[in-house]
Amino acid sequence: MRKSVRNGQTVSPETISLSVKGPGIQRMVLVDLPGVISTVTSGMAPDTKETIFSISKAYMQNPNAIILCIQDGSVDAERSIVTDLVSQMDPQGRRTIFVLTKVDLAEKNVASPSRIQQIIEGKLFPMKALGYFAVVTGKGNTNESIDSIKDYEEEFFQGSSLLKKGMLKAHQVTTKNLSLAVSDCFWKMVRASVEQQADAFKATRFNLETEWKNNYPRLRELDRNELFEKAKNEILDEVISLTQVTPKHWEEILQKTLWERVSTHVIENIYLPAAQTMNSGTFNTTVDIKLKQWTDKQLPNKAVEVAWETLQQEFSRFMTEQKGKEHDDIFDKLKEAVKEESIKRHKWNEQAEDSLRVIQHNALEDRSISDKQQWDAAIHFMEDTLKSRLKDTESVIHDMVGPDWKERWFSWISRTPEQHTRNETKNELEKMLRVNEDHPAYLASDEVTTVRKNLEARAVEVDPVLIKDTWHQVYRRHFLKTALGHCNLCRRGFYYYQRHFVDSELECNDVVLFWRIQRMLGITANTLRQQLTNSEVRRLEKNVKEVLEDFAEDNDKKVNLLTGKRVQLAEDLKKVREIQEKLEAFIEALHQEK
Repeated sequence: MRKSVRNGQTVSPETISLSVKGPGIQRMVLVDLPGVISTVTSGMAPDTKETIFSISKAYMQNPNAIILCIQDGSVDAERSIVTDLVSQMDPQGRRTIFVLTKVDLAEKNVASPSRIQQIIEGKLFPMKALGYFAVVTGKGNTNESIDSIKDYEEEFFQGSSLLKKGMLKAHQVTTKNLSLAVSDCFWKMVRASVEQQADAFKATRFNLETEWKNNYPRLRELDRNELFEKAKNEILDEVISLTQVTPKHWEEILQKTLWERVSTHVIENIYLPAAQTMNSGTFNTTVDIKLKQWTDKQLPNKAVEVAWETLQQEFSRFMTEQKGKEHDDIFDKLKEAVKEESIKRHKWNEQAEDSLRVIQHNALEDRSISDKQQWDAAIHFMEDTLKSRLKDTESVIHDMVGPDWKERWFSWISRTPEQHTRNETKNELEKMLRVNEDHPAYLASDEVTTVRKNLEARAVEVDPVLIKDTWHQVYRRHFLKTALGHCNLCRRGFYYYQRHFVDSELECNDVVLFWRIQRMLGITANTLRQQLTNSEVRRLEKNVKEVLEDFAEDNDKKVNLLTGKRVQLAEDLKKVREIQEKLEAFIEALHQEK
């Protein structure tokens, strides 16, 4: 205590805490405040009175605190100011118990015993209290034991004239009765407070349940953990759906996607260069070399990329597609996170690329078309590819030269100066191709000069780079149209193909190339489909389960991924119900104890 009072202070707000345990001791927390004084005497700090008042008020204004108003019975009651302070803190006396100490000295010294009776009956002070008690706390000897103090108190009241004459009632005396009264007051306050809280939570629960019924009349009240379990089951069902995808669907989408990815390379780097050669032998040699280079370096890796992306797309489709009225968008954010994390953890089996390279190489080496149906399929594949490329090229040329005369007439739009120059250049180059339909793919320098001079003669200034750039698209369109015409002629070429084109001017080596590509795409799609269904889908399913288990243990993750008014309302309802049920159980236990 002395260490807590420094720098000239008399009292300190610092608390000294003692825990007292033993049989027969009532359970409570007792705060022994410094006595309220009316005058600061010599040796005290000037602010002692204010400090004591401040400390006392801080504890007494707590609505859950029981105030023990202690009055020294050996001095005149009028000299005490503690009752005024208590009246300010608890005007109705709902949590105040008045205690008159040193009643043995009061009985000896007080001329009028009726004053003691007035005090105990609460008639002397303008202060209200729950109860009034008279106690004796020993003879003032510091060596007294607790037992001796108890014995002395009991002996005094047994022989006290105040008790014998009825001025004091038996239940109002002794420290034991005071302790029981304080305990009883404490539990009454607890019960009242808990009942008030229970009523408040009951009203809150009713409001929340009404809000749920109005906003979500057909939905069960699922809290965040219950929603997560429901979403977990949905996600696992959707992953299992991957195993139900038909082989035909897998192979169709794999073949289509792979061709979209490699078609540019096949046309630009294999077919067009080979088509510029002079004869069929050189064409086939060029094709074989370029196909082997492609298979060794790029094709297997590209195919594996396509398979992995296809698996991701199918997985995403099952995870994100809405299932009509049963779709619950509250799971969308969680499903997206599970999908992304599962894909992130998934590692494709790299050994598949090496075996796939061998399979693709063998498929591309085969040139033997066995029947007319396969030949027609190759013709159709080649025709569709060339038409698609021709359409793209026509679009590029249209953008280069601008609107034709119909568009200019009906839409009131005109060409830019650059488009005019491009159009004049295009026309000049088309004249050259009409003269020589077998013109090679590249313009010679003298041809570029001729075109430039012809344009300058018509007052069109043009750069050689622009001529070559325009030529590339013009020649490409000419080549594709020619190839399409040749493709049409080869429709009847299967008979000649079987005879190795002997005694025939028709050569359809380009059809054979497209058949080889088409067959490779089919075999690759079949191989990738087997790996997907036999290995990758199961491994992905395992990843999904692991991700869901990790998310289930991460409350922050669930809070971030399962959000919205509906989730929060269900969470609030769960908490309010739990608290209300515990409060009601506590109230029931209090009543039973009483």
